[in-house]
Amino acid sequence: MDLDDRIPGSWGVDPVPKRLHVLDGLDTGLLWGNLGVSLLVIVAGAALVPALSLPDAVVAIVAGCLIGNAMLAVAAAIGADARVPGMVLLRAPLGRRGSYLPTAINVLQGIGWSIFELLIMASAAAALSGRVFGFEAKWAWTIAFGALTLALALLGPIGFVRRFVRKIAVWAVPAAIVYLTWWAFHGADLATLWHQPGKGGLSTWQGADIVVGITVSWIPYAADYTRFSTSQRSALAGTGLGYLVPDAWLLVLGAVLVLSRDLTDPSALPVAVAAGGLTAMLALFALVVTETDEAFANVYSASVSVQNLVPRVPQPVLIAFVTAIATAGALVVNFVAYQTFLLLLGSFFVPLFAVLLADWLASRRHYTAADVFEAPEWRPGLLAAWIAGFCVYQWLYPTGPAWWVDTVDRLGPPHWAIGATLPSFAVSFTLAGLLSLLRRSSAGEASPA
Repeated sequence: MDLDDRIPGSWGVDPVPKRLHVLDGLDTGLLWGNLGVSLLVIVAGAALVPALSLPDAVVAIVAGCLIGNAMLAVAAAIGADARVPGMVLLRAPLGRRGSYLPTAINVLQGIGWSIFELLIMASAAAALSGRVFGFEAKWAWTIAFGALTLALALLGPIGFVRRFVRKIAVWAVPAAIVYLTWWAFHGADLATLWHQPGKGGLSTWQGADIVVGITVSWIPYAADYTRFSTSQRSALAGTGLGYLVPDAWLLVLGAVLVLSRDLTDPSALPVAVAAGGLTAMLALFALVVTETDEAFANVYSASVSVQNLVPRVPQPVLIAFVTAIATAGALVVNFVAYQTFLLLLGSFFVPLFAVLLADWLASRRHYTAADVFEAPEWRPGLLAAWIAGFCVYQWLYPTGPAWWVDTVDRLGPPHWAIGATLPSFAVSFTLAGLLSLLRRSSAGEASPA
């Protein structure tokens, strides 16, 4: 019997048994490499210019990718250690009920990203059908991609990697990247673009915050997939390297595209690609294929996150529920401020990862089932460490709705333009590490090696 036929499409909040530790480094790398190829990543790169010059944007991309992917890779390794979903994992540092707050935020981001992805795919398909058949029917494409996303999410991570990524996406992704690269650089005067000064309003480190933001939004998802990894090493390397390469390259392409073709709206990108003839339309079809894995990941992880709140509800029911909400949202909403969304996510998830990492290190780099499922209801100290990091991030670089930014501005934030990622991480990591060590010391546990 084929292994795919013996692997359940879903697994609940309990630790994944050893028989399902089957995703090796290549599988994990292919999964995260596919997740790194997205039209929305290109748009994030477009958010860096023309405020930054192209050389400064490249520096921001390199710095942000190295920082963000290091965090993502370690989060993946922690998930492979504990073998539970990301939001369930947070019971260890924050407490069982303490994990509910990040769970709610993660569900909101999962549904939000799902809506983004369905909009992107429907826009691309509508552009293709408009060129080939003379009609767009974007609403019909939205429903169709919602149904496809539901089918993929029901496969679960193992089935998705083996039935979709290995057999389909592994061919579509390189084709899409090659064409996008040619299209971005074709006819562009790189020498002129390289020496064109930035218009200001954004420092290099603040640009790196934007790049980190798109990467750390995946951190709460990492354990959802690496709990099925063969080892921590394969999870660490596969995730970190798999996402790093396409992430960095597409961010650079986004910066070049906005300077050479003035493309800053994600909904305009598919239409612009489709206008390039038959080859362009084939490439756009490949892009649509590559975008489906992001929709899968967001729907699946949002559903698994909800299961932290209601563990007895069957996962397929939750997947269908989340998919229905995302599809309905894609039918009625428009794109929102993408850059603000990324930075707002970063301000939550950078300090949250710092708290998780500090507590895991204090636990001698291993979470047992008891650490997760027998944690107290609340760990107020570590929740406070998370909130402190969030406050530092927002104080250094306020982002969000206008009323929120105006409120923070009244507090007189410094004008250092040094970015907020590393300071907020340092504050939360230091506070959480000290509190975790004190807690374990008072409980009579051995200090970590």
